[in-house]
Amino acid sequence: MSTKGIKLMIVALFGTLTVYLIATAQTQEKSPTGKQAQMVERGRYLVNLGGCNDCHSPKVFTAKGPEPDPKRLLSGHPADEKLPAVPDGLFGPTAWGGLCNNGMTAWVGPWGISFASNLTPDNVTGSGAWTEAAFIKAMRTGKHLGAGRDILPPMPWPFIGQLTDEDLGAIFAYIESLPPIDNMVPQPVPPSGK
Repeated sequence: MSTKGIKLMIVALFGTLTVYLIATAQTQEKSPTGKQAQMVERGRYLVNLGGCNDCHSPKVFTAKGPEPDPKRLLSGHPADEKLPAVPDGLFGPTAWGGLCNNGMTAWVGPWGISFASNLTPDNVTGSGAWTEAAFIKAMRTGKHLGAGRDILPPMPWPFIGQLTDEDLGAIFAYIESLPPIDNMVPQPVPPSGK
């Protein structure tokens, strides 16, 4: 083989190796490994055990009944879903009871109307701008982002807030690993008369 042929082969081999290394580095950045992967998997386990998809995931209706829509996991109450009017006096501070929509993403009771939050890491409509510390503080205090409005029923934050920092961190790692979904959930509606 000529010197020119050897040089071309070396250049081609070097180019192929460079492309492989870049592709491998990009894949590794997107896929958590080691301890991070374990945290994400622990978070997935806790989210499933805790029933988070029951309220925070829109449903698809199957022969077995409603199931979390795998394309919209933890994306909260669908922004485009309209709720029926709530008759005056049915719910409020002196009346008791609670109802939910078919997807269990919106609830009405003495507290007014609450909507399950978008927990996907969308920067505008979901958890993308949250920090792990703010998430943990929210679960401990019952305040949105740890300092805002009250987190309303039926969210069981007093129970979730008893998890360890490590378990809450794992839940946060899992929700941050989900694909971001643009879904602007409505703000809560206070009870009539307030």
